[in-house]
Amino acid sequence: MKPTPIVQSIKLRDGREITIETGVLAKQANGSVVLRMGNTMLLATVVANKTHKEGTDFLPLSVDYQEKFASNGKIPGGFLKREGRLSDYEILVSRLIDRALRPIFPDDFHADVQVAVTMISADFNALPDALAGLAASAAIMVSDIPFNGPISEVRVIKKNGNLIVNPTSTELEGADLELIVAGTAKDILMVEGEMNEVSEDEMLEAIIFAHDEIKVQCLAQIEFMKKAGKEEKFAYVHETHDLDLKIAMTEALYDKVYVVAKSGTANKNERKVMFGSIKEAYIATLEPDYAKEKASLISHYYHDIEKDAMRNAVMDERIRLDGRKLDQIRPIWTEVDYLPSAHGSAVFSRGETQSLTTVTLGTKLDEQMIDSAMRSGYNKFMLHYNFPGFSTGEVKPNRGVGRREVGHGNLALRGLKKVLPKQDENPYTIRVVSDILESNGSSSMATVCAGSLALMDAGIKISSPVSGIAMGLITDTKTGRYAVLSDILGDEDHLGDMDFKVTGTAKGITATQMDLKVDGLKYEIVKEALEQAKQGRLHILGEMSKTLAEPKPDLKPSAPHVVALKIEREMIGAVIGPGGKVVQEIQRQTGATINIEETPEGGLVSIFAVNKDVLDAAVKWVSGIVAVPTVGDVYDGKVKSIQPFGAFVEFMPGKEGLLHISEIKWERLPDMEGVLEIGEEVKVKLIEVDKKSGKYRLSRKVLLPREPRPGQEVAQA
Repeated sequence: MKPTPIVQSIKLRDGREITIETGVLAKQANGSVVLRMGNTMLLATVVANKTHKEGTDFLPLSVDYQEKFASNGKIPGGFLKREGRLSDYEILVSRLIDRALRPIFPDDFHADVQVAVTMISADFNALPDALAGLAASAAIMVSDIPFNGPISEVRVIKKNGNLIVNPTSTELEGADLELIVAGTAKDILMVEGEMNEVSEDEMLEAIIFAHDEIKVQCLAQIEFMKKAGKEEKFAYVHETHDLDLKIAMTEALYDKVYVVAKSGTANKNERKVMFGSIKEAYIATLEPDYAKEKASLISHYYHDIEKDAMRNAVMDERIRLDGRKLDQIRPIWTEVDYLPSAHGSAVFSRGETQSLTTVTLGTKLDEQMIDSAMRSGYNKFMLHYNFPGFSTGEVKPNRGVGRREVGHGNLALRGLKKVLPKQDENPYTIRVVSDILESNGSSSMATVCAGSLALMDAGIKISSPVSGIAMGLITDTKTGRYAVLSDILGDEDHLGDMDFKVTGTAKGITATQMDLKVDGLKYEIVKEALEQAKQGRLHILGEMSKTLAEPKPDLKPSAPHVVALKIEREMIGAVIGPGGKVVQEIQRQTGATINIEETPEGGLVSIFAVNKDVLDAAVKWVSGIVAVPTVGDVYDGKVKSIQPFGAFVEFMPGKEGLLHISEIKWERLPDMEGVLEIGEEVKVKLIEVDKKSGKYRLSRKVLLPREPRPGQEVAQA
């Protein structure tokens, strides 16, 4: 007998309904729910251990979001025909859930937690990525796992001046702003999205609008938890403390750490040595056995002392760890055309963060194929971000791209794609690769800046240069003091309360990503951070413009040049030929790469070649095929076959006409013997197109001087 589910309904402001139920599927997990909106269904489960691994001082949380192909009636591509590793898209959705959930678990909870969200039914009118955070939170709420939630996530767009929550896929098209916003009933936790150069006020308005919906969904989850009888969570003890040691360390070390924190030492390695020497000197004063016994607690308490000293130094002195003012940007230098063989390249260095970015231009054949449960098609713009260990002076084996690299690359891609030429104005497949060579904060924003410069160096006609900046925040909830930091360091990110990345042009914001680690952030502070970020972005754009202010007029010699020919729809088959014979022959003989596609306006033939002569030859060939013969025009033809009554001459590619025996010369020819040869080139004039059959009649004699008949000159005289 099917169990009776416990169900909670949530109404969106436009009347649509979300239901969450528990008690039917996956009951051996600590918590499980099935969320449904329209025909979209998500199964969310959570499992956790009650004990933690010895020495673990963080939350080992893993989040996986996966879309089953069967949910949309599809069979996976490839040889295995089954779901494999998570796609980049699924990783990005997993990160959205993770970034919202992680801050809400208790700080002292260190047991393994695994959250899995699976799309088991699909509906394009209820996009699953905006529902996954709600499903995951609901599963935890009806479990016995300690959790300070609930949280929820929604998508908000602005289209035609109107804000819409959780739009359909159709509504999403053409939106000026798109954000995924996560939060509790009280605070915003995470924001990520892209925009068409919107203002700071428009973005803040959308965040507030989304939060109103989040509050409703959080209250519904609390009611859902009570219906399920899951208010009580299991007890745990994952940390043991020594209050006397903590007090002793604070009294002995805080002032020394504070001095280093306010010293303004710019080099992070020097600061690391200075902070480390204080800890080492203290350990040297302890009994060796006691120091060994308390090693993990000493490290834990020293980290807390460092955090408090650094934060207080910023708020007390209004000076940063590296000596900068709160809104000061680190020194910047840039260079373009750094790599002679790349289609476009740039180096962007800001303080101790550096990106070497390349742009490669490809053809239609280089497009990325997308094959997932809800998305199929091709992608013409790719951005890949690499973060090797040497960039931070670490020994780290290269084992492929991690989730962090996927997320940082996606943010940079969203920041740049808004300024790319329109689809019909850009025939190229574009790949941008950012290799981080040094890192001390804001490497994803360095990627945006270097990517913008590299695109312009490649001659891609972007509408405006783009820069990016990472903002930080230090707050003191007891006193209400706070400090907004521009262009944060890695330490400021780690020890601060906010990581707020903003990319944009001089006109407005193109992408953003915000993660908060503090409760009770006021919207006024967010607005101040946005305004300070704008000033920082404009400063960085000014520094970039000293190297390159606009796209270069020409492509690099090594880049494939392209000519796009618009043709009539009925001529597509003529260019392709039977079984692709014609287009393959053109490519074989000229060396060009040709792509043919059907558009709403007709056909589009894109011809790519590095060599201009190759390009011109291919263009001439295709132009000849699609050209419409005009009566009265003269053509250079080639004899294809000879018949008793004349010859058939190819006067345009793929077009033959009859050169009748009477049209070869002015004098009468008794037969075709020895008159013309197959392959002979002959200049002809088109004199008629038969209206019924469409056949062409050619003449050679009309282009020859007419010789007078014998005796004609005497008679005229």
